[in-house]
Amino acid sequence: MVKVALLGAAGGIGQPLALLLKLQLPAGSHLALYDIVNVPGVAVDLSHICTPVKVTSHLGANKLAEALTGADVVVIPAGVPRKPGMTRDDLFNVNAGIVRTLIEGVAVNCPKALIAIITNPVNTTVPIAAEVLKKHKVFDPRKLFGVTTLDIVRANTFVAELKSLNVNNVNVDVIGGHSGISILPVLSQVPGVTFSDEEHVKLTKRIQDAGTEVVDAKQGAGSATLSMAYAGARFISSLLIALTTDQKRVECAYVKVEGRETEYFAGPVVIGKEGVEKVSPLPQLNSKERAQLTEVYQELKTNIQKGVQFVSKL
Repeated sequence: MVKVALLGAAGGIGQPLALLLKLQLPAGSHLALYDIVNVPGVAVDLSHICTPVKVTSHLGANKLAEALTGADVVVIPAGVPRKPGMTRDDLFNVNAGIVRTLIEGVAVNCPKALIAIITNPVNTTVPIAAEVLKKHKVFDPRKLFGVTTLDIVRANTFVAELKSLNVNNVNVDVIGGHSGISILPVLSQVPGVTFSDEEHVKLTKRIQDAGTEVVDAKQGAGSATLSMAYAGARFISSLLIALTTDQKRVECAYVKVEGRETEYFAGPVVIGKEGVEKVSPLPQLNSKERAQLTEVYQELKTNIQKGVQFVSKL
């Protein structure tokens, strides 16, 4: 039986993600829902769905250990959402503390679990998680993922719409990070598709700013919750296939890397039973993308250092 702990299960991303996991987890799995408010009702609601997945509720900080004990996969969407005018950096002070606390629980109760971090700013919350795990002497870089799948989902959708393609046949690698200029969609390498210079610039910008597009459209009523839940469920599905079968999976994720200008970088990785088995090399880039990569590294260095410093000051 596989146990998945979802931390922040009553939130805007957590609820639809919990629904998708209840529908797609393998038969006999255990979905443990944790939050500091409202999670009992979410759990009861989901428990009425006729799929062979056990759902349990864990309310409040004193129940975090219970939610995490025995978990094979920990998914963290917990945190405050973006509002109009906010950048991902504006979320930092609140969300950094939330991730630190939850990862301390992971370090003590399920240190060998695969950890998927959705909480923004991912460029910074992943290094925070790593530094906390290091303090507890349980950091395994193979097992820590920043979920950037939504960037790929958006890129695939926007390219398919622009070029009138079947979106199921489109796969755009998105590398770098998970906010603003750190997001680098590798449009030059999309098979069978070419873009004018104008299309390349506009499409890159739209993919980078897609989160803001949703925040503005919701007019203060939320952020990208439904699409993020879909992307999160897709990524967790790949983790579970790799964990429970002999199939390797390839997904883009923000992970610890070697031989790059930054310690963490998003791109295609091969996932196996123990987590990351291989980080794919940088794809071929055109001149525009190579120029943007310089900006990506500069942005990531700042974001990563911010996370490291946050934990070092504790």
